[in-house]
Amino acid sequence: MRIAIVSAPAAKKQPPDYVKALAKGMESMGHRVDIIDAWTEDGMKLPAYEYIAVAAEPVSFFSGKINGKIPRLLSAGSSVAGKKSAAFVRKSGLFSSRALANLMKAMEKEGMVVNWSDLLLNTAHAQALGKRIGA
Repeated sequence: MRIAIVSAPAAKKQPPDYVKALAKGMESMGHRVDIIDAWTEDGMKLPAYEYIAVAAEPVSFFSGKINGKIPRLLSAGSSVAGKKSAAFVRKSGLFSSRALANLMKAMEKEGMVVNWSDLLLNTAHAQALGKRIGA
């Protein structure tokens, strides 16, 4: 299965370790995985994937908000409606669960079917979750 992982860290940087571990877990199950950076990509490639996973971080320690680039990236992909997807938020701060709920709302607003969501505790947890995608 072709899977896109949208990496949306709070600050502009390379894909974090937990995103790479998530991809490694998915690849170990035989999936073809591409990491898409929310800071630099425009989202036009998203309709080509069968499954879309969004891995984000809360904007700050005391915030339940997500990166504002995520809704713009998802709306730019012309036909992401009906795509199966997963929402992941790195556990950091007091309102990580609120950030996960906000991410899921943004994805569902675009018509995506969020069939899995979870908080990522560390890289080992992310890799274990990646192995369960599509299983």
